[in-house]
Amino acid sequence: MISTHVLDAALGNPAADVPVTLTTPDGVEHTAVTDADGRVAALVTDLTPGRHVLRFDTASYFATTGQQGFHPEVLIVFEVRAGRDHYHVPLLLAPYAYSTYRGS
Repeated sequence: MISTHVLDAALGNPAADVPVTLTTPDGVEHTAVTDADGRVAALVTDLTPGRHVLRFDTASYFATTGQQGFHPEVLIVFEVRAGRDHYHVPLLLAPYAYSTYRGS
């Protein structure tokens, strides 16, 4: 399973209603929108080993929160390895910076 969580570090809140797209190694796109807690519980449940790309539409999020952002989108590219069953990929977001890590 692949999940994500977006936190707005500038406002100190979860980032709700952020459009998220996951592209799997076979080119299939899975889309979702973060919930009120800034989470997407499961973008996919069956994992395919290989390179995955998470795309966060931060421009639309910043527009709805009245913030002027520098990064209109954030792409996180990561490698899924065989034998691992859950990847949690959080995004810490601010108008002029972002950070990510492999969560638990």
